[in-house]
Amino acid sequence: MIEIAAGSSELPAANAANGNLPHVLLVVDQFSKTLGGAERIILRLGALLPFYGYRASILTLSIDPTIAELKSPPCPIYLLPIQRTYDLTALRAALDLRQFLKEQNVQIVNTFFESSDLWAGLVTKTMSKAKLVWSRRDMGILRARKHNLAYRLMAGAPDAVFAVSEQVRRHCIEVDRIGPARVQTIYNGLDLSDWDTTSRPARAPGKVLVTTVGNIRRVKGHDIFIKAAAAITSQFPNVSFSIAGDVLDPAYFAELQTLVRDLSLSDRFSFEGGIADLREHLATADIFVLPSRSEGFSNALVEAMAASLPVVATDVGGNAEAVQDGTTGLIVPSEDPTALANAIVRLLSEPTLAKAMGAAGKNLATDRFTTETMMKHIASAYGALLSGR
Repeated sequence: MIEIAAGSSELPAANAANGNLPHVLLVVDQFSKTLGGAERIILRLGALLPFYGYRASILTLSIDPTIAELKSPPCPIYLLPIQRTYDLTALRAALDLRQFLKEQNVQIVNTFFESSDLWAGLVTKTMSKAKLVWSRRDMGILRARKHNLAYRLMAGAPDAVFAVSEQVRRHCIEVDRIGPARVQTIYNGLDLSDWDTTSRPARAPGKVLVTTVGNIRRVKGHDIFIKAAAAITSQFPNVSFSIAGDVLDPAYFAELQTLVRDLSLSDRFSFEGGIADLREHLATADIFVLPSRSEGFSNALVEAMAASLPVVATDVGGNAEAVQDGTTGLIVPSEDPTALANAIVRLLSEPTLAKAMGAAGKNLATDRFTTETMMKHIASAYGALLSGR
């Protein structure tokens, strides 16, 4: 076990006095160079849990040391390097984890993703008295067959499961066969307090930008977005399109670039790469599209709503829970470029409707998907576990 970051010493007074708050260990498979939504949520939890009555630490099985967000970590971060969860090294690591849980008086282990859920979860339940919480972020889209079998075999292991949407909750119950009483939905919360401070840049009259945000990999459905754009350009010559996100699948990115050229969209379509300021990017757009093939719950979708953008999203995962179809945006079938194009055309053709949807989306985001709401739910659920409720 290697401590790679000590974390901030500026804890709330309640924690600084004697350090006797219940200790929560957040376990994640990896911190890769490009942080995803789940990794960012974990770092936020590490920063905020002390304000809700819990001491926090983070454990990861792999880490990229160049990650800028870890230069000033919110809490202690530990590395337990293992490449396989079924060899002698993993057994030694299990003993290290057992010792850590005991020495650090960890009372709750909250895991994220497959290796953490299954391996760290098994160690927690068989070698410690800590409560086990699985945080389920997706519909199992990246699982191998062995993972599906392991989740079913360990269905009785977690004391609680936090599902990021109702669709993910149903998947846990129906596919993984976890008892319904142990699975609850806790939506991602975002800090939206300062989103009103971003102003929209000046733009030539009539120019419209339709954008999507998501790291470039096949599950995000960017090819569907490009095909939909091709069906729109002749009808709306002043509309342009963009994709913002880091390239995680170079082969798929090459396919997208070829598709843009083949559909004669090179002068209307841009790839923005990774963006440092999402609010600034969304402020340049008029419509947000999420063409994903699978989602658990999309942070980008809520952020677009917070930016007062009307949204079009595919009916996968928790998208229809974030978007009120016909009120804050439009829900369309996945894998359907025509349906996606028709929804975008409707918003382009009815700017008054689009503006009203954007305003309604902002109200919904700020009412329902805030960090405060998420943290209150998580803290309450932790408290119920520790009190035996």
